[in-house]
Amino acid sequence: MKILLTNDDGIHAPGLMSLHGELSIDHEVNIVAPEAEMSAVGHAITLTSPLRVQKVNKNGTFYGYGVSGTPADCVKIAVQELIHPLPDVILSGINLGANVGVNVLYSGTVSAATEGAFLGIRSAAISLNTRQDPDFSFAAQFSRKVIQLLMENVIKVGTALNVNVPALPRDKIKGVIITRQGVGKIKERFERRMDPRGNVYYWLSGEIPVNEEAPDADVNALRADMISITPIGHDLTCEGEIDGLRSSKFSF
Repeated sequence: MKILLTNDDGIHAPGLMSLHGELSIDHEVNIVAPEAEMSAVGHAITLTSPLRVQKVNKNGTFYGYGVSGTPADCVKIAVQELIHPLPDVILSGINLGANVGVNVLYSGTVSAATEGAFLGIRSAAISLNTRQDPDFSFAAQFSRKVIQLLMENVIKVGTALNVNVPALPRDKIKGVIITRQGVGKIKERFERRMDPRGNVYYWLSGEIPVNEEAPDADVNALRADMISITPIGHDLTCEGEIDGLRSSKFSF
């Protein structure tokens, strides 16, 4: 199978290397990823500067293409210019830290997968629920199950999978559950600091998740030590609000 790998942590990120090491054993694996970290850029694309693509070698062997752009840029240029014939599957990750709840909107990892799905290619984002001392080995192995699920054609074209794996040993993970994206709010905290010249600046230093009420929300799956798989798309329409707006007396 031909697989395209990308991420938002950058082409040298250990999560991407782990995914490459696992899948390149028996698949044709291509990497097109940001040359530097692009976390939390969402679905941004580059319009005001050229995209530069450089070959990246590891241990004297070609490893992949580093792109001076966002994860969505990487998928676009891979599909249109760099990888032919097109890949069967696009995997984005393995991300350092979970992508659940409203954070999905900010995630470059998830946006790379939704861009791939939008272009008609089976795609998934894979994240590990930790930011410290990560062990990506099981998540990389589980990516094979994700590929198998994508190839079963049980989801419609244009839908991606958002996969979040607990940072636990395999025997401590209690299973897999199909989830919804959580919609609970997150309280953010900024640190107010001062530079040596007396100028004030702020650093986003923490997030406190608010309890998610929906029992089948992605964040609750991780809290229960289960792997979360959420089908996601690019249509942001609030269907439940359509009739109410159409029946309103709004006019110009």
